[in-house]
Amino acid sequence: MFVKTTVYFPTPEEVVVKMLEMANAEKHDVLYDLGCGDGRVLIIAAKKRGLKCVGVEIKQDLVEQARKKVAEEGLQDLIEIYQGDMFQFDISNATIVYLYLTTELNAQLRPKLEKELKKGTRVISHQFEIPGWKSMKVEGVADFFGQTHRLYLYVIGESNTTSTP
Repeated sequence: MFVKTTVYFPTPEEVVVKMLEMANAEKHDVLYDLGCGDGRVLIIAAKKRGLKCVGVEIKQDLVEQARKKVAEEGLQDLIEIYQGDMFQFDISNATIVYLYLTTELNAQLRPKLEKELKKGTRVISHQFEIPGWKSMKVEGVADFFGQTHRLYLYVIGESNTTSTP
């Protein structure tokens, strides 16, 4: 069964900070958040690291929330939010991709990641592995409430991932 949507769970700030650290995010990077929800990951990345960020979200109400928050923070020059299907969206300009999807959705997205992402692109998956790929690093981070979140780092062209040049 092909599933294209999932339940929205916001990513805690502590997890975003750890993700940026694991990805060695620098100002020249371009972060794509597939299923960006209310845009919080993008906003934190833009504010803390000055990253150019692109979010894709299928749900109109979350897109509106994200765009409103981006405008309130004055980050329109760094963050773009698109409403659409992440499976149809061009992600080839990403240098970092953040996923907080299910293992099943990660498996469905894997061929797109392998086809469109350049060698060296970092893919960080929150909580769920990407089946068939071997992570370069796995780290846990506790949120404000003491819950542990797991982050998986993959690098296109390494760690048993494939990519086109």
